[in-house]
Amino acid sequence: MDVTHLAGVDTMRAARMLSEVRSATLSGGRAPVAPRPVIEESWERMLRSGVAPDHDVHSGLLSRAEVQRRRESSTLRHVLPVLREGLLPFTDASRHIMVVADADGRVLWREGGTAVLRKADRLGFTVGADWREDVVGTNGVGTPAVTGRPVQVFASEHFVESHADWTCAGAPLTDPRDGRLIGVVDVSGPLETMHPSTLAWVGAVAKLAEARLRERHLESLERLRSVAAPVLARLGERALVVDRYGWTAAVTGMPYLKRLALPDAVSAGSRWLPALGRCSLEPLAGGWLVRAADEPATRAVSRIVLDLREPRDASVEVSGGAGSWSRKLSPRHAELLYLLAVRRSGSSAADLAEAVFGDPARTVTVRAEISRVRRYLGGLLEHRPYRFAQGAEVDVLLPDDPRDLLPHSTAPVLAGRGHRPATGS
Repeated sequence: MDVTHLAGVDTMRAARMLSEVRSATLSGGRAPVAPRPVIEESWERMLRSGVAPDHDVHSGLLSRAEVQRRRESSTLRHVLPVLREGLLPFTDASRHIMVVADADGRVLWREGGTAVLRKADRLGFTVGADWREDVVGTNGVGTPAVTGRPVQVFASEHFVESHADWTCAGAPLTDPRDGRLIGVVDVSGPLETMHPSTLAWVGAVAKLAEARLRERHLESLERLRSVAAPVLARLGERALVVDRYGWTAAVTGMPYLKRLALPDAVSAGSRWLPALGRCSLEPLAGGWLVRAADEPATRAVSRIVLDLREPRDASVEVSGGAGSWSRKLSPRHAELLYLLAVRRSGSSAADLAEAVFGDPARTVTVRAEISRVRRYLGGLLEHRPYRFAQGAEVDVLLPDDPRDLLPHSTAPVLAGRGHRPATGS
């Protein structure tokens, strides 16, 4: 049954049914209908993490000074006008609020009608509050941050019972420069304000905000290009100028490279980079001058460490004779690299699509993601089949409890969370 559309027609009937579904599901009984998959998966995460469904959680608030510091340092401040323009004029101020939270789930901005704001206050949904999913349960801020896609949460789809008279629709906001989550925008209100189209509306405005960030990035690359041109004109060697995220502003003596993978902690000096091998990095205003040496990309590499011990902080570290560098991983890249570490003999695109999506036909998506991984692992990742390079030592650091291995993953192959790959192979 399409609960979302039922709620748009008969809100109270849908709310009563969802209350029955929640009670039966959480007690281990038989529900009248199955929860929506995105909600059921969230509830399973809540049960594993120990969130109490009948306990009203009011998290400790950030101080006003800390909220202001986060506002001023967050990329979200650049898209706040887009969010306001796209959402507030079409929101009934007496019935809805717009909420913008950062990547940590902390509410930084909240605007709307006074009556609804007071109701949100009673839920602890206020500026400075922590609305991560593993703190306050399934909700329109924390759940989109975990799933990486827009999510609507209605009535008793909220894991915590006291939120059952509330409805919300939230969409994640990502930084186009590196693809990382920067926050979530959410439209919320009392139960009767639920409408099936709200989710698509909020998601569309989030995409407009991300488009504005892409415009700002292109403008910054143009400024860097004006600095890079005279510098590269004086060089008689292979070199390029990139911004702090590795996006190329200008290049000389070598084919154009759209983006150069840089380690998370980059500094001046001699470095080994996957795409170019040994390089010399020099700081420029807004970026780096990269001088490439003629060295094979994999020569000095001896060890790859895939660290999956912390669910929110998966990373890969590469080390060898040219030093070491590390990079945080997106959830999808963590899944793919883990599977390749398990299957050292290699996997085809269809194999990986079956493992990650349960659909061997989704090879285009897999190839696109592997292409992004190769931007920072370069020749360390081979293809036909996809596998780590022969001779590379690959170690995987796993959590103590197998259930904590990539707990937010929806990949069918990880459903059991029991795989433990051989290391040092």
